[in-house]
Amino acid sequence: KSSNSMYLSKYKMHRSVFAEIPVGVEDEPFQLTALYEIDPSPEKVNLSIGAYRDADGKPWVLPVVRKTEMEICSNQATTHEYLPIRGHSEFLTAAKTLLFRDLKPQLSSRIASMQTLSGTGACHVGARLLADFLKPKSVWISDPTWNNHHIIWKLVGEHIQRKTYPYYNPETKTVDEDGMLAALEGAEEGDVVILHACAHNPTGLDLNQRQWTELANLISRKRLHPFFDVAYQGFASGDPDKDAWAVRYFVGQGLELCIAQAFSKNMGLYGERVGALHVVTSNVINKDLVQGQLAYYQRGEISTPPTHGARIVSVILQDQNLRDEWLGNLKEMTSRIGSMRVSLYEELQTLGTPGSWNHLLQQTGMFCYTGLSAAHVAELRTRHHVYLLSSGRLAIPGSKSG
Repeated sequence: KSSNSMYLSKYKMHRSVFAEIPVGVEDEPFQLTALYEIDPSPEKVNLSIGAYRDADGKPWVLPVVRKTEMEICSNQATTHEYLPIRGHSEFLTAAKTLLFRDLKPQLSSRIASMQTLSGTGACHVGARLLADFLKPKSVWISDPTWNNHHIIWKLVGEHIQRKTYPYYNPETKTVDEDGMLAALEGAEEGDVVILHACAHNPTGLDLNQRQWTELANLISRKRLHPFFDVAYQGFASGDPDKDAWAVRYFVGQGLELCIAQAFSKNMGLYGERVGALHVVTSNVINKDLVQGQLAYYQRGEISTPPTHGARIVSVILQDQNLRDEWLGNLKEMTSRIGSMRVSLYEELQTLGTPGSWNHLLQQTGMFCYTGLSAAHVAELRTRHHVYLLSSGRLAIPGSKSG
């Protein structure tokens, strides 16, 4: 035998150190997209991915983003140097201003901020901070929710129980306010509560101001720690200020909290991974302690964040003309999504589809929580080549009409 074959024979006799690794669970939206890509049907439609599409079902780069990107790239002063560990300073200031609006010194001096790998990175770093230093017994996550919330908290420590609070009532197809409040009454001091600031994923159902007030009172009374996921600022109402109401209200009530902010949706910068984690503390001393710990995590995990997307966001938000153009682009997207939602409802009515579909008109944002069963969803995929999540969530912009 050759030396190579002898080596391979000997190697096969030894069990691999990786043999006991369990099979990984595939992420459903990406798994469905892979199936969609190999589906030969000309009628296929992908309604599984949470990304905006134009009338032809193609990715849409916001015109203001395209313009800004070209200006940045044509500037001879643009380099590819490392950012500071904390991130792009002008981006962080612009991001905080968009989120909090009125950044008076007494507030800004209490906020520790760090640029992250979009909202997922912000959720992860925030979860790690709280797991290490708040040491909650449990994290409370809405049922249903964006599934990554569960994965992120599982990865920071199995010792933290992942509990759910009812958010959606399948009978009424509305927010289960009573169930939510009753469940959170069972939370213990120091527990973390994950909250969707607007355009709740996957239900599209948001709390009104009265409901947010009730929830804030409960969280304050029980000394829980709110963690806002702000993935869709501007995508619920078309107005970033309106969509930030809950965050600003909680801050105004003197609560310490974490906020994961992303620009994937509202700037269309999906692949650039632009986000920020903001931690609102009680005083400047605590802010500095948190800021130092965040930098420590960042250095050990990614060293420094990406530059390109952060530059785009900072330029747009700091230039009033570009900001106004961005708000127009945002309004164009949200208005079209709203029109497509109405068209879907009207088509279901015209076809005489069994059941009531009024709930579709009560939802906001990119998604429809249809109420379809997993069996219905499977039939849509196998018989009609329509791809949506098994939960019945569909992404409205994925339709090729509208």
